[in-house]
Parts: sequence; C-alpha cells; structure tokens
Amino acid sequence: MNRYLKGVDPAVLWGSAVVIAFFVGWGLISPQSLGSVMTSTLNWIIGNFSWAFILLATGVLVVCVVLAVSKWGRIRLGPDDSRPEFSTFSWVSMMFAAGLGAGLLFFGVAEPVTHWTAPPHGLATPETEEAALVALRYTYFHWGFNGWAMYAVMGGAMAYFAYRRGMPILVSSTLSPFLGPDAPSRPLGRLVDGLAIVATLFGTATALGLNGLQLNSGLDYLFGVPKSNVVAVVIIVAVTAMFILSATSGVEKGITFLANLGSVATIGVFLFFLIFGGSTVLVISNGIESIGNYIMQVFPMSVQTGVGDEPWMASWTIFYWAWWISWGPFVGMFVARISRGRTIREFIVGVAVAPTGFGFVWFAIVGGTGIELQRTGAADIVGSLATPELVLFTALDALPLAGVVSFICVLLIALFFISGADAAAVVMSTMASKGSIAPSKVVTVIFGILMGGIACAMLLVGGLVALQQAAILGAVPFTFVLVAVTWAWFKALREEDGSEILQVDIVDRPRDAPVTVGEERAP
Repeated sequence: MNRYLKGVDPAVLWGSAVVIAFFVGWGLISPQSLGSVMTSTLNWIIGNFSWAFILLATGVLVVCVVLAVSKWGRIRLGPDDSRPEFSTFSWVSMMFAAGLGAGLLFFGVAEPVTHWTAPPHGLATPETEEAALVALRYTYFHWGFNGWAMYAVMGGAMAYFAYRRGMPILVSSTLSPFLGPDAPSRPLGRLVDGLAIVATLFGTATALGLNGLQLNSGLDYLFGVPKSNVVAVVIIVAVTAMFILSATSGVEKGITFLANLGSVATIGVFLFFLIFGGSTVLVISNGIESIGNYIMQVFPMSVQTGVGDEPWMASWTIFYWAWWISWGPFVGMFVARISRGRTIREFIVGVAVAPTGFGFVWFAIVGGTGIELQRTGAADIVGSLATPELVLFTALDALPLAGVVSFICVLLIALFFISGADAAAVVMSTMASKGSIAPSKVVTVIFGILMGGIACAMLLVGGLVALQQAAILGAVPFTFVLVAVTWAWFKALREEDGSEILQVDIVDRPRDAPVTVGEERAP
C-alpha cells in the first residue's frame, strides 16, 4: 500500500479523510440527527459571527485593489524572466470552469427572479422595473468582485511562495513568514493543510449536490426521469466515476480540454438567450444600467450587515461568502498552479475581474430574460422557485428549440460537474501529498469518493438546505486561515522590498529542481 501512497503526508491525508468519512457515515446512518445538529450550529454561527464574513469579504477586496495598484503589482510569480505557460483564453477558461461555471447555470435565472419578486432589504417595490435593477445588482454582488477576490488572495499568495520563494505549493507554505521555511512540516502547518482539504470537500460537495439536483431536473424534463434526492444521488455516483477518470489524466490533458469546451458551450447558451429571449433591447439596457450601479455601489454593499433582515442575509449573502471561502483553497491552489510567470497585477486583475466580467454579462442577459419571461407571462418561473434546480428548464421551455437547448444545457452541467470536481480532486491530492504536482492516483480516487459521498449524504440529510449549511460550516475554520494568509503575504512582500532574497533563492535554480526533498516544482 505504501508504494501507492508515496510522498503522502499521512497526518494530512488520513486526518481530513476521517473527518469527512465521519460526516458521510453520520449522514447515511442518521440523517435527521445530523440535520438537527447542523441547523442548530449554523443558527448560532449566523447569529453571532455573520459580521465576520462581511468584514472578510470586504477586506479581501480592499487587499486586491492595493496589490493591483501598488509597486508590488510588478512582481512576477516566479523568477523575473519567467513568462506565462498557458494562453490567456485557456487560463481564464480554466478559472471559469473551476470557480464559476456550474453555478451560472443553476442560479442564472433563479436568483435574479427571486430577488425581483422579493427585493433585498425592501429596496424596491416587488416585480417593478426598479426591482429588476436591484435584483440584477445583488446577483452581481454575490457572484462578483468580493468572491473572486478571495480566490485572488489565496491563489496569489500560494503562487508567490511556490514560484518566487521555491516552496511547496501548499496553503501552509504561505505561513512561512510566521512559521519558518519548514512551515509545511510543522504541526500547525499540517493542520492548516488539513483544514484546507476539509473546507474544499464541503465546498465542492455543495456544488456537486446542486449539479446533481439540476441534472435530475434536466433529465426529468427531457426524458421523464423521476425527480428525487435518491435519483440525484445515483447521478452523483455516476458522474463521480467520470470525474475520477478525468482527474487521473492530469491538468493539461483533462482539465484544459474540458474547461475550453465548457467556456465555448456557455458562450453559445448565452448567445441563444440574447438572440431568442424576446426582449433583447430591454435586457441589454437593464444590464448596462445594473452593472454600472453595482460597480459604483460595490463597497457600500460590501459593508451592509442587513440589520433587521437577518434571515435574508443568512440565506443569500452569508451563504455566498462562506461558499466562496470554502472554495478558496481549492480554486486558489488551482489558479496558482496555472499562473506561473504572471505578474501579481496581471494575476489579480485576471482572477478578480475577467471571470466577474463574464458573470456580469451572463446574469444580465440570462437573468434579465428570465425576469422578462415572467413579467410577460411567457413562463411561470415564480412557480418553479421552490425547486430552483428546475428554473433554467422552465425558462428554456418558453423559448424556441427548447428540447435541443435543454439537452445542451444538461451536457454542459455535466461537463462543469466533471471539470470542477476533476480539478478539486487533483488539488486535494496535492494538498495531501506535500505539494507534489504528480500526486498518487490512489489519493485522487480517495478524495473523489469522499467528495461524492459528502454530497450524497447532504442531499439525504436535507437537500438544498443541507448543502448550503454544509458550505457555511465547512468555511468557518478556514476564515481564520484566509486572514493569516493575507497577513503573511503582505509581510513577505514588505521583506522583499529591502532584500536580495529572490536572487539568492531561485534565479540560479533550474526550473525542474526540487522545491523540497522528494517533491517537484509545480508547473
């Protein structure tokens, strides 16, 4: 067995695996008990610490602005003569698929229409033109700069310490300014890497559960497959097997191809809504105005605590910030792996702005079309909001070529399901293998099974609500890590201002030289 687990850190691997296996077993054996404990724990966290999520989401956005405009923005994530290894399109496509893709399909129509019928914080009269602008603005808020800033900070710090300081590409490496150069091998460093894996498992499991529910709805719409959590579990099991197969083919072979294909197909679906939605001029006009409103109000919105509207904040803003945090170590490491040679400024702008820009356009057109379909009575989208995984297909049913486009969307959901989980499995294997870019395939399979298992368990515990609860609970311990990582990165950048550490550490080091004993440098 040892030869299959060569290079693995046993404490990180088995510690995180046991924690997740415990939750999976609890959810399968006694779902009511787990559901009750999760609900009471979550209520306590939201009641006492929701402000912390808001401050963190605001803080990382400020950090990104500072890094992008400061002199540190010129520093390369690697030697001074290094250059990017992936084209800009492939780079952005991989980020898009790993951190955004499937969520656009699940929430693209459902979230704007929900906010239109019940505007956040009573900012507009429901189902009016003003409510449509508010609905789109808050949808951009939840999918915009704040969330991607979390990925940019985590990923930028990991890339900096891996390619600039020659350390393993691990979350624990970013804490070396505090723990020393042997941070990944120290007990606290290993604990941090274990927490990163647990957060990633809960975050990606939430996405897998949502994908499973939406695939079930799509198959029900197309082929009459019964809708139930049990069927969704079967779908998750089947697709889990597919992404495990994809994950073992490596980043370049598997993830790049799937990401590019997914991006092209998503653009096709977007153009379909734009051309055949029926209200192109109005949708574009509302989109432009709402995007402008969001950009001007993003910072005031970021510090809004929603006093008096706590249930809405818990269901939407706090859930989103926790979900972004739980995905932070996974997407952060993933974008770090594919960003060697880019400057910090290029990295920050590329990660925080490029995918956000596409999200703006997507929600403006797809969400705006959904609102117009409901307003004109062409589709009963409000009637589907109780089952949000069905909303996309309800909207498509009112448009031409509904069957064909719905089938394409089902394939696209499965594609994002596979590519996102594919990347997550590889990243978690790297975390458990001391930063190796070629982790054991056995470890990748272990995490793939655990990821599918926790998604299935949460569906059986309470469906969509339990999935949202899992994302928030998994993110709680990692909020402290994200703060520490940010502080450590700034400390390292300040040290670089007055030292020659870069020239000593890596300029003369061959690119394929080991980063640490027994480990290879990330690409």
